[in-house]
Amino acid sequence: MYFCFLYQIEFMQTKYTVITSQKRIWDVNFKEVWAYKDLIYMYVKRDIVVFYKQTILGPLWFIIQPVLTTIMFLFVFGNLAGISTDGIPGPLFYFAGIMLWNYFADCLNRNSKTFIENQNVFGKVYFPRLVVPLSVTISNLVKLAIQFLVFVVIYIYYIVTGANVHPNIYACLFPLLVVMVGGLSLGFGIIFSSLTTKYRDLTFLLQFGVQLWMYATPVIYPLSTMPAGKRWIFYLNPMTSVIETFKYGSVGSGIFSWGWLLYSLVFMIAVLFVGIIIFNRVEKSFMDTV
Repeated sequence: MYFCFLYQIEFMQTKYTVITSQKRIWDVNFKEVWAYKDLIYMYVKRDIVVFYKQTILGPLWFIIQPVLTTIMFLFVFGNLAGISTDGIPGPLFYFAGIMLWNYFADCLNRNSKTFIENQNVFGKVYFPRLVVPLSVTISNLVKLAIQFLVFVVIYIYYIVTGANVHPNIYACLFPLLVVMVGGLSLGFGIIFSSLTTKYRDLTFLLQFGVQLWMYATPVIYPLSTMPAGKRWIFYLNPMTSVIETFKYGSVGSGIFSWGWLLYSLVFMIAVLFVGIIIFNRVEKSFMDTV
């Protein structure tokens, strides 16, 4: 009788998780996502270790890729096309833009494949699906940090050699800019991930679109070279003010505007909000269509 009573008490105190389809469009359990923080850490560790595990150079590719891209931009856009860099040394100018753009593009492309690449796992094990795109966005921060160190080395070299580089207080906005880039890539990524469960053609469209998007962003050219009356068109691109703010604060080149930076911040919040809504709506039934 005593043992039965203990068993009943333990049974009553057992915690259960009820898995059910969400009834409301906006019904995100962020506490549940936080409860799976160990899983996020596992995914982040896997991305860092496994991604270059079978390569000879390993994490050095984090450095080699942007350096080779910078050299190519120097040759094509700097020497052949003669595009201005606002008096800033070419390697510093191009690397500043490439560094942030690579973080955005990598996160966007990988997050856009969340449902397709993880359909086997999602079909067998339950956990908050937002864990996967969040882990991708976080793991790419390691790559960004390594590239930032390379940028600092290049930066110090040109400072010592007396180049036309003038940092200012707006360089302190860099952490905010990283958050904005991560939020934009996460928001757009999960939107495309949700849509590609039905429309696979969007995967190819996105790869082509990201390349064109870079040329609509002042990565390889300064915004100051654009006609003053048409700059607002470029500023409609939320990445424009992010890139320009970083260049303005770090090297003293570019155009800074609190108004357009606020626009990009609001745009990021809106895209992230819409993305989470669509993502949560699709995850309930994506196994029927993927």
